[in-house]
Amino acid sequence: MSEVARVIGVGMSRFHKPGAAPPYTELGAIAVRAALQDAGVPYSRMQQVYAGYVYGDSTCGQAMLYGIGMSGVPVFNVNNNCSTGSTALFLARQAVESGAAECVLAVGFEQMQRGALGPVFTDRPGPLDAHATVLDQTRAKSDAPLAAQLFGAAGAEYIERYGARPETFAKVSEKARRHGANNENAVFRTPITLEEVLASPEIYAPLTRLQCCPPTCGAAAAVVCSPEFARRHAANQGIAIAAQTMTTDTEDAFSTRSMIGVVGYGMARAAAAASYEKAGIGPQELDVIELHDCFTANEILSYESLGLAPEGGAERLVCDGDNTYGGKYVINPSGGLISKGHPLGATGLAQCAELIWQLRGQAGKRQVEGARIGLQHNLGLGGACVVTVYRGD
Repeated sequence: MSEVARVIGVGMSRFHKPGAAPPYTELGAIAVRAALQDAGVPYSRMQQVYAGYVYGDSTCGQAMLYGIGMSGVPVFNVNNNCSTGSTALFLARQAVESGAAECVLAVGFEQMQRGALGPVFTDRPGPLDAHATVLDQTRAKSDAPLAAQLFGAAGAEYIERYGARPETFAKVSEKARRHGANNENAVFRTPITLEEVLASPEIYAPLTRLQCCPPTCGAAAAVVCSPEFARRHAANQGIAIAAQTMTTDTEDAFSTRSMIGVVGYGMARAAAAASYEKAGIGPQELDVIELHDCFTANEILSYESLGLAPEGGAERLVCDGDNTYGGKYVINPSGGLISKGHPLGATGLAQCAELIWQLRGQAGKRQVEGARIGLQHNLGLGGACVVTVYRGD
């Protein structure tokens, strides 16, 4: 096997509320140009491109990239629900480590509409039908959006199983906004109190509106290359992708009729375990983490699936302040999806950009002191989970 791939350039656009953003072609171009400039490598050096988005017509990747250059290289359009951006990164890393290419661009973007996510095609089976079936069999019906029902039900099951308090979930939002106040690219930068989170309208208990990530428009990109390419052509030697694993659901995600399993706990746990083993580390060695907090319930669950806390121990981690500056881990220094926003195709690559900046010491006011090892967790129902370990020199 070749040496591990390295990320030599990252870039992202500001994230925007739907209706207040430039079109995806402009957002993507901003991110790509920033990543290329950061890498010190022109677009003509890219040998493959993986372009990720969820809501868009076929070949949106080409439509966005043609404004950057028409070099004739293959452009692969990627859609893997909320893990689309990290899937594009996974494919770019795989192409480099396999020897198929020396330098590859991964870009993710999204131009979303206002309001909660819903099905686009209603004349065929839906990709979340199996998830909805378990929900219908185990929980009371609700008018809430399906994603909020799924993660809200998982949060309710967690409370029932471990006796956690709803306030613990709300503290995740308070922390997210506090971190996001220092991120110039985030949608929401105004801190909020625990009381404000709890007083916001209930969506699906224990989730309130301020515990749900917003639909967002934005883009992010990364240039991935071999160590030899970095030495010969790049402006920097980059940050190593020490390990990366993608998993999908197994049968017990649905057969156990557990909503915690339905929303991806098992595939996240498996991806994390495999990545730790490959990187030769344990979770206690992590310095900074960007994880998929689409809802506060998923952040709570992810503390445990990623091995940051024992089963049932997430509440103690939150109450002890071990998820923020001064604690055991700094989790989502960017503000996460709840504060920064969640443009589905861009999210995984925005997480990548944040961790690269952190490991370079370039994160400004939100810098985690001495950060050397970072973990990225990006999850999409339907399902796919990508866990990536980055190691700074």
